[in-house]
Amino acid sequence: MTQDTGPKRISLSDIAPEIKRIERRMFLRQGLSLGALTMLTGCNLADGDAVDRVLLAMSKWNDKIQAAIFSPNRLAPTYSESEITKPFPFNAFYSEAEAPIVDGASFRLQLSGLISDKRPWTIEQLRALPQATQVTRHICVEGWSAIGKWGGVPFRTFLERVGADTTAKYVGFKCADKYYSSIDMPTALHPQTLLALDYGDAALPAKYGYPMKLRVPTKLGFKNPKHIAEIFVTNDYPGGYWEDQGYNWFSGS
Repeated sequence: MTQDTGPKRISLSDIAPEIKRIERRMFLRQGLSLGALTMLTGCNLADGDAVDRVLLAMSKWNDKIQAAIFSPNRLAPTYSESEITKPFPFNAFYSEAEAPIVDGASFRLQLSGLISDKRPWTIEQLRALPQATQVTRHICVEGWSAIGKWGGVPFRTFLERVGADTTAKYVGFKCADKYYSSIDMPTALHPQTLLALDYGDAALPAKYGYPMKLRVPTKLGFKNPKHIAEIFVTNDYPGGYWEDQGYNWFSGS
């Protein structure tokens, strides 16, 4: 009888299929570091979820580091209008034909959580607030990027207007297309974070997020939710559509 010598210690090449599997989920694009790879070379894969657990730990560690080094005053690069990508790509977890059609006349932006004035907002009321424009680069976790022109309300202006608790940890978003996401408060208050109502010189088309999207040039594209229907402020971790499937939560660009 062969003696059981305990769990087999394996090399990085032995776990290549596991890494490929996770990479297809896009987890590795932000979560896998040299430190994680070093740890994995000694990982016992008797439990099939061992790699996932190590990568999740590294992802949370990366989130903390990115948050610690985030500068509320450092600006993302801006570009000239001649550099705008044409056409600007459509990107979502569904096809362009499935983008939700929202009735702007009856639309009301809902507010909840740690906000003193929770009265809903119409699009006209949002347009009456101070407006700003930016030409910035959208960076997708899938490896592509595109430059676009966005216009709307500086998000800090909006949060201050409704009496949001800006000492809270998170701002969350619920969307008309069932998407949901959240960002940290320092990013919400960043001068380039925009509650975008326009693309180019016109109202957002449905494919880009009508009636509004969050434009956050300091974060990866999936942290820019479209078709926003509700905004809330909280100290409880809200997660997100892709984050709950393994993407890094902070995901700075």
